[in-house]
Amino acid sequence: MPRTIPFAPDGRGPLDGVRVVDLSRLVAGNMTTHVLADYGADVIKIERPGKGDDLRNWRVEGVEVFWKVYARNKRSVALDIHAADGREMLLRLVDTAQVLVENFVPGTLERWGLGPDQLLARNPKIVILRVSGWGQTGPWRLRPGFGTLVEAMSGWAFMNGHADKPPTLPPLAMADMVAGLYGTAAILAALRAVELGDAPGQVLDLSLFEPIHSLIGAEAAQIRLTGEPTPRAGNQSSHTAPRNVYECADGAYVALSGSMQSMAERIFDTIGRPELKTDPRFVDNAARVAHRDELDAIIAAFIAGRDQAENLLLFEAAGVTVGPVCSVADLMDHPFVEGREAIVEIPDRDLGSVPMHNIIPRFSATPAPFRRAAPEIGEHTEELRRELGMATTPQPAEVS
Repeated sequence: MPRTIPFAPDGRGPLDGVRVVDLSRLVAGNMTTHVLADYGADVIKIERPGKGDDLRNWRVEGVEVFWKVYARNKRSVALDIHAADGREMLLRLVDTAQVLVENFVPGTLERWGLGPDQLLARNPKIVILRVSGWGQTGPWRLRPGFGTLVEAMSGWAFMNGHADKPPTLPPLAMADMVAGLYGTAAILAALRAVELGDAPGQVLDLSLFEPIHSLIGAEAAQIRLTGEPTPRAGNQSSHTAPRNVYECADGAYVALSGSMQSMAERIFDTIGRPELKTDPRFVDNAARVAHRDELDAIIAAFIAGRDQAENLLLFEAAGVTVGPVCSVADLMDHPFVEGREAIVEIPDRDLGSVPMHNIIPRFSATPAPFRRAAPEIGEHTEELRRELGMATTPQPAEVS
């Protein structure tokens, strides 16, 4: 079982002293601020009173599992941006912040009188990350920008899946997650520029489309050369062979890759077919890619004769790049995951503890601790009002 790690409320990570005002909802912005919070930044989620962030509604068995994971180490303030008191509190937070993150439809903050010009006038050093489906500029800036639409249009879904099946979307919010990681990197770069005095605060215009498209960034150059998009190839690769997922005798699977010439030849030796090294169909990578279905049939037949453990033992002993196909259920007590502490248990007010991924990566000199659980809606409103020198929120009178 994963080890339970206690909270260290006074712990400091490498971003200690950086305050982030997070106006975003759902995934991309939360992914950006999730990483910043893990690294020690004081991330303050601005939530709608009584409703909260929409990510809270992604529940399993009634539990806010996504919120518990991606809102850890954050604080929550519940306020109405359109009310005078709520707006005042937001602006005071902006005055004390180094970063603001938002993902409204382009132009929304401007309509509210909270656009970048106004925010930078109040705080000239603030870094403003603006996340939207298609960017703040261009002909699609005002179109709906959900991750599914972006994954479909980016070229990623067209390449994913099997040739005889429709294009396949990812089974998770991949476009948002990748964009969120780009957002984190961009914020850190912009903060560095402010720190060095090379630039004032600035606006970072991040679309969901461009980050996921960058994962297939070489595709445009390939089309220029070949005139054709890369066809779907299932678990095979369009540019290297062998590479696939193979079923074992016990119904489990292993993944195997022989992308280097020396590795492909090692695979041939390991399966007892050294003659394949000189077979014209498999003599080099180009030939193997052209005949990958034939090669896969040979390898699949060998692997199908042994269970997963036997295959792993055999190939690993020969130095072949092979690994098991695991579900997360398999990982919960996997020796690698336990030894690396890739998954840990975090104390939880509802469930006692919750397993989730560890803070990534491990910092040798400035280790980033778990400081707090994901907050309840508005859990830190009064705490932050006091920090900002504001009066506590008036409580409604009791009715006798």
